Amino acid sequence: MLNDIKAEASSRMQKCIQSFQSDLKKLRTGRAHPSLIEGLKVDFYGSESPLNQVANISVEDGRTLVVTPWDRNMVAAIEKAIHKSDLHLTPNTAGTVIRIPLPPLTEERRRDIMKVVKQDAEAARVSVRNVRRDALAEAREALKEKLISQDDERRGQDEIQKLTDKAIADIEQLLAVKEKEVLQV
Repeated sequence: MLNDIKAEASSRMQKCIQSFQSDLKKLRTGRAHPSLIEGLKVDFYGSESPLNQVANISVEDGRTLVVTPWDRNMVAAIEKAIHKSDLHLTPNTAGTVIRIPLPPLTEERRRDIMKVVKQDAEAARVSVRNVRRDALAEAREALKEKLISQDDERRGQDEIQKLTDKAIADIEQLLAVKEKEVLQV
């Protein structure tokens, strides 16, 4: 019973960390990378589709992304989606190829990005703590129903806390790496 609770808590905490990682990939740093725009929603014949499902995204050099739509009629819709995004990017179209130059980040923009990164990290930590709270509540419920002993419940609390501490440490490590990447000039 206790092992099931710990396994579920561990799985949910890993999902919180993975969600934080995917949020970090979407934030712009100094370099061009396809994950920056691959999640943008494009109007694909009446339905919203992620950009990476309607076009090929590649990196031309350190500061330029190249988007090649699979259907040449999609160029205008892709340009529109890039303009509407909050990434402040200006696409240049040459026939069926869209080039997106990434201007260098200003110091002010770097600070703004770090604020967002720290907010995301705090949200991830809160999610992990919520998982811990749920797991501890399940353990207390199992104790009330006499499915586990008091010793097992106490041991479970300690092990769940260790899982929580490890997950938060992983989030802190990801935060430190991203902070170094963003602030690097």
